[in-house]
Amino acid sequence: MEINKYLIKIIAAAKGLDALDLFMGKATLSKTEFRLLQEVVIEQEKGSDIISSELARRLGITRSAVSQIITKLEKQNIVKRMPSQYDRKIAYIRLSDYAMEMFLQQCERANAAMEALEVQFGKERLENFMTEYDELCKAFCKIVESHQNET
Repeated sequence: MEINKYLIKIIAAAKGLDALDLFMGKATLSKTEFRLLQEVVIEQEKGSDIISSELARRLGITRSAVSQIITKLEKQNIVKRMPSQYDRKIAYIRLSDYAMEMFLQQCERANAAMEALEVQFGKERLENFMTEYDELCKAFCKIVESHQNET
């Protein structure tokens, strides 16, 4: 069976993008840990809290994986579980002050990498790439959706 050339290139592109070191070799947190903290920060900035199951949904990983990450980060004094006063089964995830500083430093590194990419690759080319990428994802989602509706 022959594999479609676009499939091969898309898989390679996805792996390549995933392998990029957005933190330029100075990451304190893994990409998943960083994304988890990002979601916690987004909620804290809104004046809200977030629970593990919502983090799992947003990150696209299992609740078990989120629980393992939170336990690891909790041991490092990066996050803390705060029990709900209304429901004993619920615990909200919050950042420690130490974690916010670490998160902001890692954001600065990632932003510096993106600014350097913009200079190296060109702002217009980067914006065009992002637009085309969004369109590609939308088209593929429509294809998947129509295929699921057929079965």
